[in-house]
Amino acid sequence: MKYINQFFIWAIGLLFIFSGAIKINDPVGTAIKLEEYFDVFSADFTPLFQVFTPYALYLSIFLCAFEIILGVALLVNYKRPTVIVSLLAMIVFFTFLTFYSAYFNKVTDCGCFGTVIKLTPWQSFGKDIALLLPLLLFTFQLKEFKPKRYAKQTATPAILTLLSVLLSFGAGIYAYLHLPFVDTSDYKVGNHIPTLMKPQEPCQYKYIMTKDGKEHEFDTYPTDTTYVYKSLITLNPEKCNAKITDYSIWNDSTNYTQESFTGNKLIIVIQNVNKASTANLLAIISLCKEVKNVEKVVFTASLQEEYRKFAAANGLAIPFYYGDGKVLKTMIRANPAIILLRSGVVVGKWHHNDTPTAAEIQKLL
Repeated sequence: MKYINQFFIWAIGLLFIFSGAIKINDPVGTAIKLEEYFDVFSADFTPLFQVFTPYALYLSIFLCAFEIILGVALLVNYKRPTVIVSLLAMIVFFTFLTFYSAYFNKVTDCGCFGTVIKLTPWQSFGKDIALLLPLLLFTFQLKEFKPKRYAKQTATPAILTLLSVLLSFGAGIYAYLHLPFVDTSDYKVGNHIPTLMKPQEPCQYKYIMTKDGKEHEFDTYPTDTTYVYKSLITLNPEKCNAKITDYSIWNDSTNYTQESFTGNKLIIVIQNVNKASTANLLAIISLCKEVKNVEKVVFTASLQEEYRKFAAANGLAIPFYYGDGKVLKTMIRANPAIILLRSGVVVGKWHHNDTPTAAEIQKLL
């Protein structure tokens, strides 16, 4: 039993650290996922869940850091009984969340591992059940995890746990004030957006048919009309479906999507003017004036009147186009932010706190 417990302690501890580390890399993305859940629960249970929406980012950083801290504390044996109870409470909550999403088809991706590993709600629910069972087992053995009365205690577990607190919260705050340490989006530097808007290869299908009570599989639809169609399975969904399906940019008179892929484009993303920071807007405006041989445009999801007032108040006199708010959030996790495209290739992305100089832009081009 001792070895079984030790195996699960290491497995659970490492999984929580891994899960928290992936999400702390992109706390804004986790906050967006939390907002989705708040919207669902507000519609299905009570509007009181909307109270949490303005605090989604703070909750995101806290929950991601808490996962890492609990994982480290479990591994280094710091207050292990308390940690086990905390992990059990967290996983019970997550199990309810994933079951509700899966059964009622509410949120199609739980965001358990950020955008790195995408799980369906049922896969997420299965993962949570797999974690729930050993944690329940641990709760019946809490006495076994308490330190022995006369055992020599050291400060190492407490120091390592405190270090995890500082590092995890520090990483989350840094990633919010700048950009994710590792960009896992389809709009990361080096990607050619038009290519990702097309399938990598033709779709391959398997047709499941029935005849005389037996199932049969075909690579092509059978011409024999005595077979009855049952289902269609896509054999290569990852490659036959485009990775980017919702990128579209427009204004009142034209669709700018294809035009955005021609030449050099310096794109200022102001997803929501009501939530946009103006702390570094002067630096962004100065950059737009200084950089040469680049078309400067603004992408926004705000209403026309709202954006015009914002632009006039801040002296932002460059053409603007509309994009879906979710797409703009996916493109870059800052508001405002800067993206540099060269013939549809992403060559640079910056948080407004890291606004580049004109020399840096010219060097990339």
